[in-house]
Amino acid sequence: MNYVATEQAPKAIGPYAQAVKVNGLVYTSGQIPLNTDGEVAGATIEEQTNQVFENLKAVLAEANSSLNQVVKATVFIKDMNEFGALNEVYAKHFGEHTPARSTVEVARLPKDVKVEIEVVAVAAE
Repeated sequence: MNYVATEQAPKAIGPYAQAVKVNGLVYTSGQIPLNTDGEVAGATIEEQTNQVFENLKAVLAEANSSLNQVVKATVFIKDMNEFGALNEVYAKHFGEHTPARSTVEVARLPKDVKVEIEVVAVAAE
């Protein structure tokens, strides 16, 4: 088991790793829309979702993986009324690749952001 850490994504804000790589899979921690300085990036669901994907890309790259290798995504959204807007950004980042996904509306997320996404991806050893 290897812990994944990159300066290209925000540092963990608690006692957890950005991701863990084990048996050819990468399990990311939930990424929220923080920039590398730890500040919330953007006010809208679209801006925040884009930042989450930038963070995921950075963590996956550090683990020798990418969005094209994601097999499962779990999305936590603060307001299901913003599901359509989130979906547009999500689809833009994944393109033709459509991993399995769950989306759950939650009452609150860290730093009161609108979205958090975690993924499981295949990685090169």
